[in-house]
Amino acid sequence: MRSIWNGAISFGLVSIPVQLFTATEERGVSLHQFHAADAGRIRHKRVCSVDGEEVDYGDVVRGYELPDGRVVVLTEADLAELPLSSSRTIDVLSFVDANTIDPIQLSRCYFCEPTGVDPKPYHLLRAALERTGKTAVVKVAIRQRESLALLRPRGWALVLQLLLWPDEVREPKFPFLADDVVLRPQEMQMAESYVDTLTGDVGEEHMVDRYRVALEQLVEAKASGLPVEQPAGRREEPGGAGDLMEALRRSVEEAQRSRGGPPGGKRTTKKAAAKKTGTKRKPAKQPG
Repeated sequence: MRSIWNGAISFGLVSIPVQLFTATEERGVSLHQFHAADAGRIRHKRVCSVDGEEVDYGDVVRGYELPDGRVVVLTEADLAELPLSSSRTIDVLSFVDANTIDPIQLSRCYFCEPTGVDPKPYHLLRAALERTGKTAVVKVAIRQRESLALLRPRGWALVLQLLLWPDEVREPKFPFLADDVVLRPQEMQMAESYVDTLTGDVGEEHMVDRYRVALEQLVEAKASGLPVEQPAGRREEPGGAGDLMEALRRSVEEAQRSRGGPPGGKRTTKKAAAKKTGTKRKPAKQPG
């Protein structure tokens, strides 16, 4: 891996030199565009919208188009003078519980590697975060873009996870949000039963990108001149709401079968365990 950023974590008066490496990668089969007549690769050119001529990369500049159509051209010198106090520093702003961060704000993730002579401050910060169960909210600038981020332990390493700014998260504006929906206790109980039945680790068979595997097999078969096997039939999509309670009941039975339990059979749940020990569980408050 090649580092994409070098700087330091500012931990109070302690400076921890680090470099960042991209922590994730999206895998897929890259399909390109070709000419159907001769299989020639389709190329996209940089063409000026004014004179229609192709433009060399060296003649391309960056700018901002105003609402009236005028363009403000920004040079590299202009951009270099913008204030980025965190350009080479990961500044710790505060420490928070991880569950206080809305997951919708989570963005790209990077591993932090210590580069100093003494890695002890790095391990000290990682251990402090792990022992306290806290996550550091930091500010960092990567590739001339300043971002909020989380600094948290993952195993023996520190991970920097960028956050979207609050004004980058849209608010849902749907008509149904104004509806006054009443949920019956029986419906809530059945829905909770379904959640309880499927509570647990996700099976390894689900941790595979079936579409990517099937696409790779399709490409390999066609390249080798082998017959293309049809993939297994798609799972039937659920129908309309119909009888909600019946649909929930069947959902619970299907979930029990998938978890190895008998359809309609009893399963030890938190509620059942509470009854056995004589403890009571407060009923969920029903909206409406």
